[in-house]
Amino acid sequence: MTPAINYLNKNKIVHQVLTYHHETNAQSYGLEAVKKLKLPAPQVFKTLVVSTETNQLVVAIVPVSFQLNLKSVAKTIKCKKVLMAEPAMVERSTGYVLGGVSPLGQKKRLTTVLDSSALEYELIYVSAGKRGLEIGVNPNALIRLLNAKVSDIAQLT
Repeated sequence: MTPAINYLNKNKIVHQVLTYHHETNAQSYGLEAVKKLKLPAPQVFKTLVVSTETNQLVVAIVPVSFQLNLKSVAKTIKCKKVLMAEPAMVERSTGYVLGGVSPLGQKKRLTTVLDSSALEYELIYVSAGKRGLEIGVNPNALIRLLNAKVSDIAQLT
């Protein structure tokens, strides 16, 4: 069990746990999950962490086949600019390793923004906190649990 799965269980949130064998040479963790689990790419989301000009960390959750629009995130959280956070800061703050960062069960609760496309689905998939482990969860449950903002923060790659 990961902290993410424990958090869902503790809050009595219905979810699925899916596993696959993670290849260490995979170029994209999210797209690897899509391929190995045979899931629709628009329903599989990656968890990214950005940093504001005041070094506040913010979680951004977008479909794996899209890029994060940094300007949109900044506008959503009402700051001037955000940048991708340093990997060491991400791991220290979330308690997860890159490629396995879950928006759930993080060490420190961060402001969270979910791409609005998630609302098109009854179930979306996010990392369960370990490479090779995904959680299927209703996006509205995710929003409630994380007190997440919803905004158009994804852009085509």
